[in-house]
Amino acid sequence: MDVLSDAVAAMRTGRPHSVLSELQTPWGMRFEGSGGAGFHVVLRGSAWLIPPRGEPVALGPGDVAFLAHGRGHVLACSLDAPLEDVRLDPDGRWPEPPAPARDSTPDAVLLCGAYMLDRSRAHPLLTELPEVVHLPARVGAHRLLRAAVELLGAELAEPQPGSDTIVSSLLDTLLLYFLRAWWQGEGRDTGHPTGWAAALADPGISAALRALHADPAHAWTVSELAARAGLSRAAFAGRFAALVGRPPLTYLTWWRMTTASRLLRVDDTPLRLVAQRTGYTSEFAFAKAFKREFGLAPGQYRRRVS
Repeated sequence: MDVLSDAVAAMRTGRPHSVLSELQTPWGMRFEGSGGAGFHVVLRGSAWLIPPRGEPVALGPGDVAFLAHGRGHVLACSLDAPLEDVRLDPDGRWPEPPAPARDSTPDAVLLCGAYMLDRSRAHPLLTELPEVVHLPARVGAHRLLRAAVELLGAELAEPQPGSDTIVSSLLDTLLLYFLRAWWQGEGRDTGHPTGWAAALADPGISAALRALHADPAHAWTVSELAARAGLSRAAFAGRFAALVGRPPLTYLTWWRMTTASRLLRVDDTPLRLVAQRTGYTSEFAFAKAFKREFGLAPGQYRRRVS
């Protein structure tokens, strides 16, 4: 897997959910905080998104707002609109929107979605994101994201056989498109990437990251990774730590433990195989490293999160 797909797969849990809402002015929704992430797309009309911190964001037709941190926020037709509380079900499902008045034209049509995430191993690819990722509608911008939004809206508006699977797949696709748009510079105020945006844009560091993610079980050395990056050992180690936020082998250990926790959480893979897939020569060595990281033995962790 590539680094972005891998990071999302490590955090995603459950099924994503979405809803298509047709609204008449005045309207306003107050979303409580959650452990997941969410998005809003204005298909018709306009809206104000009011985050818990920072200035309100005006959204027009075609605008996308992605909220990575699961904090409460407001979405409304105006800054002084009356608000109704919106609470997601425990599995992340949206409540059914009110039915539009018969023979009426909605003032706003919104496409909203939510993802469940395991924040105990939050990857910095997501934690570095701002409060709101605003992707304004522009001719020719993020064409593939727009196509996925259109397909999702069509499936929600007129469900057909197979829509449940199609909607879930489109939501996962949209999440990657949101993140790709941001990391490629869309919606950022500066043209000079920093942190993980810079790491992914750096040919050498991104090559090393791809190698680590492709084979976390390999006994990587800094020299091997430096060779993948086309840099000297010292130059690579310094640049990797500056951009990624951890030295190369520290990041490798963190990623191995993150991968192990996902394997323990999502299926019944034997501990022996989990150890092998994350670079440990014995189940005992793996269990010792895992308990040092999580404070629990692997079996205890599996029972707690199952």
